[in-house]
Amino acid sequence: MVIRSGFRSMAALTATAAIGLCCLAPTPDSSASAPAQGTGTGQQVSLRPGAPALPSEVSALSYVVADARTGKVLAARDAHRKLPPASTLKTLFAVTALPHLHAEDRHTVSEQELASIGPGSSLVGVEAGHTYQVADLWRGVFLSSGNDAVHVLASLNGGWEETAAQMQAQARRLGALDTEVVSPDGYDSPGQVSSAFDLAVFGRAGLARPDFAEYCSTASAQFPGGGGSYGIMNTNRLLSGSDGVSRYPGIVGVKNGYTTNAGNTLIAAAKQGDRTLLVTVMNPQAGGGFEVYDEARTLLDWGFAAWDHVDSVGSLEPVRAKSPQRQARITQAAAVEPEAPVDDEEPGWTLTSSAAAGLAVAGTVFLVVRRRRVVRARAERRRAAE
Repeated sequence: MVIRSGFRSMAALTATAAIGLCCLAPTPDSSASAPAQGTGTGQQVSLRPGAPALPSEVSALSYVVADARTGKVLAARDAHRKLPPASTLKTLFAVTALPHLHAEDRHTVSEQELASIGPGSSLVGVEAGHTYQVADLWRGVFLSSGNDAVHVLASLNGGWEETAAQMQAQARRLGALDTEVVSPDGYDSPGQVSSAFDLAVFGRAGLARPDFAEYCSTASAQFPGGGGSYGIMNTNRLLSGSDGVSRYPGIVGVKNGYTTNAGNTLIAAAKQGDRTLLVTVMNPQAGGGFEVYDEARTLLDWGFAAWDHVDSVGSLEPVRAKSPQRQARITQAAAVEPEAPVDDEEPGWTLTSSAAAGLAVAGTVFLVVRRRRVVRARAERRRAAE
């Protein structure tokens, strides 16, 4: 559907928006719960004539293919299915904590900071009593997926629980409504979930930061330890080109993950020319441990080939939507003279932002006109009283 400008009335604008703003992502009034196991693919794509068909061999429970620059979603499968994210949740951790920590600062690690790391966690080798630069710890997070590095950085960020709360708030600010944060490192924890859609949102938000983009695109580095340093390699095989997985052309990151409960998860971004694609893949059901890279590669190939031949089925961009409570207060206030603005908004999601912007502009004009009428009416009443 093409949403045209030049609406003749607020009623026409509202009606067109109601038809045009079909949602890929949930609004506050819609269900954000995941489909039950085995209830279908929930696949979404809008192909134009001549567009390549979506790859049929992708077995992931959930995936998203999106334009990293605009947030346009090209295709998705069960985008809001709530699943364990594993270490891909570290993208949200980085987006949340990076602004609070200075890369050049140095910190001496304590035993307490390493005391509560979950058994079986991936580690970069952080040692108590050793002094690290914050930038080294971040490389430990992005390259080795080190839960030990996350624990130390979370301690510098205010503590484990405080960081989890910050991440939850940040997810909501970004409009990621499917994510529940329990353990900032992505370690399997009861109730901790995210979705392919939310992970794409986090990856896109991270890539907008130069420091995040640098860390997530680093294939190898030296990490302090053992009286000197040792080499570490990015466990994202599409980036490092290791273990028989070919490096993807133009790859720029972002983060892989694995736990027994989550299976393999991946956020992958690649740039070709002036186009950057973002793909999230959650828990492939076929193949071995590296299937997640094959399926991400397949979706990246499809996305670049289909770029100019598909219409958007959604957007990673958040918009503000009125809560039912706020709408009721506005409706009530409209019956009398409005004395103060109502300001308790809740995040929501729509397919496109252009119609929402049109509603906002038209709504502002309507409110200004109505306010002027109210002011004139008050002035007339005062003159009549005099």
